Amino acid sequence: MTGGPEPGGAALGPDDVRDRPERWEVVGSGVEFEGHVFRVRRDRVRMPNGDRMEIAQRDVIEHPGSVGVIALDDADRVLLLRQYRHPVGRLLWEAPAGLRDVPGEPLHKLAERELLEEAGYRAARWHTLADVLPSSGMSDERVRIFLARDLTEVPAEEIDFERVHEEADMPVVWVPLDEAVRKVFAGEIHNMIASLGILAVRAARARGFRDLRPVDAPED
Repeated sequence: MTGGPEPGGAALGPDDVRDRPERWEVVGSGVEFEGHVFRVRRDRVRMPNGDRMEIAQRDVIEHPGSVGVIALDDADRVLLLRQYRHPVGRLLWEAPAGLRDVPGEPLHKLAERELLEEAGYRAARWHTLADVLPSSGMSDERVRIFLARDLTEVPAEEIDFERVHEEADMPVVWVPLDEAVRKVFAGEIHNMIASLGILAVRAARARGFRDLRPVDAPED
């Protein structure tokens, strides 16, 4: 079965399934909210409506972006930590993750820092696992998920990081990868980075990890 036609009439197929940059005309924009981590702007965008164009309003959450780390040990276990998330009113099991809050910091260096500060581990082998736009209908947030292997635990006294607020109590559990996959499908794990990362690692393992991108692969 082939795909549907593009506006110009050309049929689309599997080889065309690749996200690409596109920007429709913005005729006006203004900031509606400014917060500690993100701000919200309202754009007036020229959009199609049948055989004509019209101006539609779209609210955009401007987000600095983030990274996540799926740490996989030699026993095929993934590292998960529990953290309180106020917006959803839950204690969630998550992968180590953090905001892109240091200008110019390479993403893999941020990932290394988050794995060390949140979980207390260093990794000798890193790959890019997945790139995600988690809420593309409302936010410009970009998330890169890394795979970290060849892990070494770091003594707490060697970690220069103070955990406060949501990070004050984050227990760490190693979960067998196949059990983690089951938990995702059973609705026991809800965090996007953890869920997607776990499933991606399972798929990567099935292919012998041969399709993974290098740790410093460019973001498209």
